[in-house]
Amino acid sequence: MPVDKSQQRIRRMFGAIAPRYDRMNRLMTFGLDRLWRRRTVRSVQLEPDQPVLDVCCGTGDLTLAWRKCLGPGALVIGSDFTQPMLVRAREKSGRRRGAASQPGDVVYLGADTLKLPFSDGRFQVVSVGFGIRNVGDTSGGLAEMVRVCRPGGYVIVLETSVPGLPIVGGLFRFYFNRVVPRIGRWLSPDPDAAYSYLPASTAEFPQGDAFAELMRDAGLDGVRMQPLTLGSVTLYVGRKPHDNAGLG
Repeated sequence: MPVDKSQQRIRRMFGAIAPRYDRMNRLMTFGLDRLWRRRTVRSVQLEPDQPVLDVCCGTGDLTLAWRKCLGPGALVIGSDFTQPMLVRAREKSGRRRGAASQPGDVVYLGADTLKLPFSDGRFQVVSVGFGIRNVGDTSGGLAEMVRVCRPGGYVIVLETSVPGLPIVGGLFRFYFNRVVPRIGRWLSPDPDAAYSYLPASTAEFPQGDAFAELMRDAGLDGVRMQPLTLGSVTLYVGRKPHDNAGLG
């Protein structure tokens, strides 16, 4: 049976774990998630005045990595449809809801990745870190990311994957399927929460060449992928062609 990725379930599940989400990520990845995000923001060359949108931003780790990489003059927006995650993201950015924004602040918006509230060709980079797997319509989410990306800009995806080497893959599956859910149940008030959902959704999600092909189908050129940490995570980068301004 396919994993339930209904908006209601995703909102409830990630809303429940939002206060513990960052702590769980550090434990589950042994702190490597920070390295993966640094590799992501260094995967393309940008100027500080080129705007970035980070969709499914969660608590804002990748959004803040873009802000740190580009400096205080950059426009960096994080979007997510789970409000408790955005509350945590704003807190990490040094702002509480209702506080006055300052020049150079990261902007966080409540938005559905399948219906992004931006005009075509708005951003030089549209990224997603560990989030496209949670969008009910993967191809639809990619199409929206491509639509709001500028011609010549980049769509960047950082996502979990299963290592291809048999021994490494076996160890990964044991850790992912047996250990991670136990840690999640220890930390999370919701026994159904994301850490039982995580291995199931990863197992059925297209990976490697299959996901790269979805990016090409969405209209991206020069798609490249880079396995990280023995293939437990993969970084995908594609460029929107200059003649695809009307795509989507």
